[in-house]
Amino acid sequence: MKKNLIVGQSGGPSVAINATLAGVIAAAQQEERIGSIYGSRHGIEGVLYDRLIDLTDFRDLEKLKATPAMALGSCRCKLPDDLEAPIYQTIDAVLKQYNIGYFLYIGGNDSMDTVSKLSRFYQGKADAPIMMGLPKTIDNDLAGTDHTPGYGSAAKYLAVTMNELIRDTAIYAVKSVTIVEVMGRHAGWLTLAAALPKLLGGQKPDIIAIPEVPFSESDFINQVREKMKTTDNIVIAVSEGIRNEKGEYVGSSAKSGAIDNFGHAYLSGVGKHLELLVRNEIGCKVRSIELNLMQRCSSHLGSLTDVEESFSIGKFGVRAALAGETGRMVAVKRETNEPYSVSMHTVEIADVANLEQLVPNKWFDLEDKEIQQEICRYILPLIQGDIPRFQNDYGLNEYVIF
Repeated sequence: MKKNLIVGQSGGPSVAINATLAGVIAAAQQEERIGSIYGSRHGIEGVLYDRLIDLTDFRDLEKLKATPAMALGSCRCKLPDDLEAPIYQTIDAVLKQYNIGYFLYIGGNDSMDTVSKLSRFYQGKADAPIMMGLPKTIDNDLAGTDHTPGYGSAAKYLAVTMNELIRDTAIYAVKSVTIVEVMGRHAGWLTLAAALPKLLGGQKPDIIAIPEVPFSESDFINQVREKMKTTDNIVIAVSEGIRNEKGEYVGSSAKSGAIDNFGHAYLSGVGKHLELLVRNEIGCKVRSIELNLMQRCSSHLGSLTDVEESFSIGKFGVRAALAGETGRMVAVKRETNEPYSVSMHTVEIADVANLEQLVPNKWFDLEDKEIQQEICRYILPLIQGDIPRFQNDYGLNEYVIF
């Protein structure tokens, strides 16, 4: 008997997450064992509130692959730890109503928490739907996989943008400091991408700060003073989640106590905090730049490698689900760097959910030339190629809107 498939997206958006959605649809449309294909609007909330759309006959897959953000919408809904909670019965009722045999969920750490809890809820139940997680996060901090869809495109945007900012700040013979705040709560992968102009043999950014390394404000000011002896224009790349030696976030906005549904502190403002610190301690011209949302969904600087891998992950997830794999997440294994190649497999969702892959300790010394080369070998294959564009008569990109 044919079973239907449902796919949802949750967490933060990226350039590549819709490519994974397109891969799911493409693979499911080719399978005789799958009946209808449903998209859940706003992640698991679409199941809870019966907000499903029929994607069975959707054909504009290439444009969907090139569409940034999340065509189905997102949510940050944390399912309760108590698997006896009524919300699970509601989800089960909707899945039965739509004859769902395959549940595929695209997202990051917190989204894998949803897949993990649903897998445990259905464990041992007769005729339980297959539960499969598909990775996504620009932060690249998802455990169990070499890298995550979305990171390559965000990394490319950051590397290109930082290179342009370096050019911009170099034009005046005036002592100045430019602080660029990059996303990254606990992991510095994105800040390493912003540091590529230096890691590839350049001089800037002059200072790079990632969350994995304790941050000292006094050492920072001393570094700035020392750099000013040899350069007029100092450029700094700093993760939003840097912490001091006590483990406290740097920057006043992180100390408000506000948290999201998953218990994460809302972060922003570390760049402004350091700007004021430099102004008060040194008194030179200083500005801070918070790239904010632009680093997530800038498809005009997206990576073709990122998008095509994401599409393949969606297709692989469908095949794995049809093979009966459940309570798993699709993961990427890097086979070779030159030429770059990967393979795909699945890992236990319990080994992924709520865990983080941080920048390894051996990469902390960013002045070491061998470390610089190793980081470049890791990141550069992920940012290769340009995404095809679908444009109107005015040269503006056109996207899929459900």
